Amino acid sequence: MNKSQAKPRPLDGITVISLEHAIAAPFCTRQLADLGARVIKVERPGTGDFARGYDERVDGLASHFVWTNRSKESLTLNVKQEGASQVLERLLAGADVLVQNLAPGAAARMGLSFEALHERFPRLIVCDISGYGEGGPYEQKKAYDLLIQSEGGFLSVTGGPGEDEMAKAGCSIADIAAGMYAYTGVLSALMLRHKTGEGSRVDVTMLESLVEWMGYPLYYAYEGAPPPPRAGAAHATIYPYGPFPTGDGGTVMLGLQNEREWLLFCEKVLLQPKLASDERFSSNSLRSDNRQALRAIIVEAFGKLTADEVITRLDAAPIANAHVNDMAGVWAHPQLKARQRWSEVGSPAGELPALLPPGRNSAFSPRMDPIPALGQHTDALLGELGYAQGDIRRLHEQGAV
Repeated sequence: MNKSQAKPRPLDGITVISLEHAIAAPFCTRQLADLGARVIKVERPGTGDFARGYDERVDGLASHFVWTNRSKESLTLNVKQEGASQVLERLLAGADVLVQNLAPGAAARMGLSFEALHERFPRLIVCDISGYGEGGPYEQKKAYDLLIQSEGGFLSVTGGPGEDEMAKAGCSIADIAAGMYAYTGVLSALMLRHKTGEGSRVDVTMLESLVEWMGYPLYYAYEGAPPPPRAGAAHATIYPYGPFPTGDGGTVMLGLQNEREWLLFCEKVLLQPKLASDERFSSNSLRSDNRQALRAIIVEAFGKLTADEVITRLDAAPIANAHVNDMAGVWAHPQLKARQRWSEVGSPAGELPALLPPGRNSAFSPRMDPIPALGQHTDALLGELGYAQGDIRRLHEQGAV
């Protein structure tokens, strides 16, 4: 172990128990594990977190599961079987945080509401993640990522302009939003406990998390104003800002933010300085209103150049730009390689590449431990909790673990 790895991490000594599945809660607890927390993932015997079975794209492992479950310990526990509740009680007695995203009301029926737990474990922080939250007409509705993207208005502003061209995000954006608010909520609750000595409840919903991220289109449509139009990969209200084809079959993404950049774009990229004074394009709102005419001019100019030539001109202007990478392009991204942002983690399938957590801290290295096999740590954890070998064997025989 090198010196940087030996340095203490912010959440060393913090124990998190998680009754989690799919993405939102596992994504939250993986962030906590990255900072040094011990995360004990409670899974159903035999099947485990159902995200384990989403696909087999990573050497036989599921892509979602690999992404969100490194540095955790897996304990199988059937909470409906005799003896399981005592195991969970012992776990919680030594825990700092409980995270759960079970079906609405399930945790409370198991005696795991904050109110019930706070009486026995006053320092325990309880983080509940749900689709819509307690109360209200949507409390019992099922909430999957795409459904929340729909309810939260995300689909209405994403995709192409046609009636049938709305599009979902290509990643689990509602789950990610909820997972990140749960993560920061747990951190704030730990800070509060340091001041008060008592645990608190963190209540996070997918709907509220995503709607918070929809602040710009919401305010743009304030008091019944028309919402931002769907503009595909282009910006809905700033132009030119989006993807443009080049003569070699490539695509370049560019973005102008102000009138100074518009002048530079005309002079140094399009090599058409007179275009800057064209009345059709003399302000952002006019360029946006006349985007089809302007797009035709840009596409004609770029059609004589390769993507690399266009980017060279944009960089020299300088105008903000980007490659339109596919996943292979991201795996091979030169900036990630130059900054040494890739590491490796163990897994049941062997060593796998893993992106280091964003937000590098000079004082410590993030925890990057293996992705657990289902139930891999069950017997060791039961031993820690004081169960003898005979007791552990009986729990297995009863189907409790």
